[in-house]
Amino acid sequence: MTQQQLAQRVGIKFQQIQKYETGANRVSASRLWEIAEVLSVPPSYFFEGLTDDGVSAPAPDVLNDKEALQLMRSYFAMPQAQRRQIYELARVLSHAA
Repeated sequence: MTQQQLAQRVGIKFQQIQKYETGANRVSASRLWEIAEVLSVPPSYFFEGLTDDGVSAPAPDVLNDKEALQLMRSYFAMPQAQRRQIYELARVLSHAA
């Protein structure tokens, strides 16, 4: 889903999505809830990886990983029901590792 598509579904301008992503603007709890609903994830998804002191654990640099980008493109090209199944499979497999 593009920033433009997300913005349209949430009812805001895509520039606002960009500001949320870069940290230029804070996201209200109600807006975070709306975004989570559009993306079909729980609001807690946006807090995964945070420690008790609020510092994020280092995340992999997926934007510079060609395989990760192709995986994300393929994932978002699937119908939502299939994406949910793939997500659940990946979640289970990642805990098994």
